[in-house]
Amino acid sequence: MAATGPEHRARITLVGKPGCHLCDDARAVVSRVAEELGVTWEEWSIADDPALAEEYWEQIPVTFVDGRQHDYWRVDEARLRAALGAGR
Repeated sequence: MAATGPEHRARITLVGKPGCHLCDDARAVVSRVAEELGVTWEEWSIADDPALAEEYWEQIPVTFVDGRQHDYWRVDEARLRAALGAGR
């Protein structure tokens, strides 16, 4: 894991867990924005990674843009677009 957050391979990384309604909401926003802008995204679960769980369990969902923590708890669509260089 990088010092600033999960090592990035995709432009957007969503860290969450199954059964989390805020994660479901965040996933919908991230998926829509990524598809519209043609950027890649990935999702990691704290249920699968004890280190992620220890670091982020109180903040999920957590989003990263280009490997840097961007938001937590909620994903603001306009803010995410701006971070990706596509303000609307």
